[in-house]
Amino acid sequence: MTHDTRPGAARSSHTFASESALLQVHGGETRAVPFRPSPHPLSNRLTRALWGIVWLVLFRPSPRIFHGWRRTLLRIFGARIGRGVTVHASVRVWAPWNLEMGSYSCLSHQVDCYSVDTIRIGAYATVSQYSFLCTASHDPDSSDMTLTTGSIMIEDHAWVAADVFIAPGVALGEGAVIGARSSVFKDVPAWTIVAGNPARFVRHRGHAVADRRRGMLA
Repeated sequence: MTHDTRPGAARSSHTFASESALLQVHGGETRAVPFRPSPHPLSNRLTRALWGIVWLVLFRPSPRIFHGWRRTLLRIFGARIGRGVTVHASVRVWAPWNLEMGSYSCLSHQVDCYSVDTIRIGAYATVSQYSFLCTASHDPDSSDMTLTTGSIMIEDHAWVAADVFIAPGVALGEGAVIGARSSVFKDVPAWTIVAGNPARFVRHRGHAVADRRRGMLA
């Protein structure tokens, strides 16, 4: 085996490695593809870095009852938060400025809001523990796995039960209920209950429940 000892040879090899990645294709062939830079502007990355520090030092260690304190921190970073909102200390929010929560809505323990695009949660809506609200993915048919995004809308009085995955672009109608550990890839009509992976219709909620819940906003 021989080594290239020419000046700059090592640097050129390193540069190539930093600007390309190896892609395994059908038939065992390996080829280089162009380096894919972050799709997010520098200002976005710097603000998220600052938010990460604030989350780690001031948000995550805050006592359980300090909901007002956590609402204030989220608002400082651009979140639109209504009155009486409950956000637990273990909640993760990728970009607070893309989060909107109506009055008396709730994000429970260990909820992950991957808010590359907007996440809107209506009044009195609840997202239970360990759920993942995902507004971004990648195009598997593009050579550079292009970032794709879609907003998530959770209407008033909806309930997302424990450990649910909500895909990009999904809208949950008013009063909709998503059963525990479900995966939701398409819109859910108002006042219906769905469950499973993928989530399927189970039944409608009663009209009496709908009337009582709507009366809470009167």
